[in-house]
Amino acid sequence: MVFKRLLGAIGVGAPSVDTVLDGGAVRPGGSLSGQVHLEGGSAAFDIEHITLELVARVEAEHDDGEREGALVFDRFTVGGGFRLAEGERRSVPFTVRLPWETPITELYGQPLGIVLGVRTELAVTGAKDKGDLDPLRVEPLPAQEAILEALGQLGYGFTSADLELGHIHGTGQTLPFYQEIELTPPPQYAHAVNEIEVTFLASPAGLEVVLEADKRGGMFTGGHDVVNRFTVGHDGVAHVDWNAQVDAWVRQLVDSHGAHTTGYAAPYAPHDGHAAPHFDAHHHDNHHHDSHHHEGGHRSGPSTGAVVAGVAAGAAVGVVGGFVAAEVIDEVFDDEDEGDDED
Repeated sequence: MVFKRLLGAIGVGAPSVDTVLDGGAVRPGGSLSGQVHLEGGSAAFDIEHITLELVARVEAEHDDGEREGALVFDRFTVGGGFRLAEGERRSVPFTVRLPWETPITELYGQPLGIVLGVRTELAVTGAKDKGDLDPLRVEPLPAQEAILEALGQLGYGFTSADLELGHIHGTGQTLPFYQEIELTPPPQYAHAVNEIEVTFLASPAGLEVVLEADKRGGMFTGGHDVVNRFTVGHDGVAHVDWNAQVDAWVRQLVDSHGAHTTGYAAPYAPHDGHAAPHFDAHHHDNHHHDSHHHEGGHRSGPSTGAVVAGVAAGAAVGVVGGFVAAEVIDEVFDDEDEGDDED
């Protein structure tokens, strides 16, 4: 998609910018490439820098409810330091590497309801303008896909996916948010578990898998959450019996009586963390475990791909704005529709 924006914040007659991403989905930790097309305005301008921002819609829990908004989670300067003549056209190619923890937005081409985008910031002679968003599609790593496929084969039903502000204790998480994929349990576990949540934390060394079960209460016990962590490598994915491996993980989770346990399927080396920024955003009264369930979305089937396809309409991307550090950008996702008309 191409999004064109006149840099009105800089002034009438300023340059315009189109950012074009190469087609197709990318993977976490992989390369994202494309071109920034500039067209000079009614006079010459000094282009100080061209910066790409990775933006995600993130949810945050507060005492008075839940809020959601847009968060910049990485920035790349891809050009600048040149003079753009009046009416001149220039293209700046770029290739950047996505963070390993970049959330996945689709499985087998079906959207999961995660909103990611690439926004272009152009600094021209002392002024800055943030352009429209180009939607970013991210497909799973082989190990992520294998685990999700195994869950589908085992009868788990896709409910929803979202991004939660915060840090999972005891993990190698580096981004200020994490992705949760919520699943309904198959019949053999329905008596013990209300819901299973899966989080993937990838790094160059491997994949950390965090499983959380919302366990049902018994006659003399209340319901509670149990969390297990497992690690797998990026190599040899095709040689693992993932149905057996994932089922063993879940059995350990269901049988666990403690709040946290940890399992290891392969070596994992955590990497350095990032400090979380400050937020302010829209407010929602519903708790996230309730607000993201979609009517008719509780299904089991032969594969997670088929399950996701069946509920794609229910988990359709809702484009909204929100918070980025101390900056509110309420319209940043809404501009997407306007830019689409200019393609």
